[in-house]
Amino acid sequence: MFFKPTAIAFTLAAFAVPALAAENPMVGGAAMYDTKNIVENAVNSADHTTLVAAVQAAGLVETLSGKGPFTVFAPTNEAFAKLPAGTVENLLKPENKEMLTKILTCHVVAANASSEAIMGMIADEGGKHPVKTVGGCEFTATSKDGKVMIEDGQGNIATVTIADVKQSNGVIHVIDTVLLPKM
Repeated sequence: MFFKPTAIAFTLAAFAVPALAAENPMVGGAAMYDTKNIVENAVNSADHTTLVAAVQAAGLVETLSGKGPFTVFAPTNEAFAKLPAGTVENLLKPENKEMLTKILTCHVVAANASSEAIMGMIADEGGKHPVKTVGGCEFTATSKDGKVMIEDGQGNIATVTIADVKQSNGVIHVIDTVLLPKM
């Protein structure tokens, strides 16, 4: 029931920014442009090919190209590779589109939330902040060593490895673990 790096790469590749916008980090060897949307940037990141494939298979390209704002927690290919063997391939099958869509939309929040804002919410709420996703998941944001951490519905913890990748329709935070809904 899990998916591999091909599906999530699409979402993560959305981090490109103009060369002049030094504050926007490079992702997967590619510049991320804040003038491009999540999808337009994601396809350029070598670290997000699985995410991109998954977004395409789930039919979410148009949605993530939309106005937003969106905050996307974008797992890398390595994050997908941590899933059990065959999970990603299985999720990419047409008959599993509903589950793939659920997993992917649990990586999206309908807001433009910078890491500073997330850290503020964590601090304001005593060290834990509930994160409600577009996919209906509720995860928990915490922090450790100045980094945002997200605990998913199965107790897995993802660390934001690259924060605040600005997009024309929101922001992406690259993560090292695929977030999964409660089963």
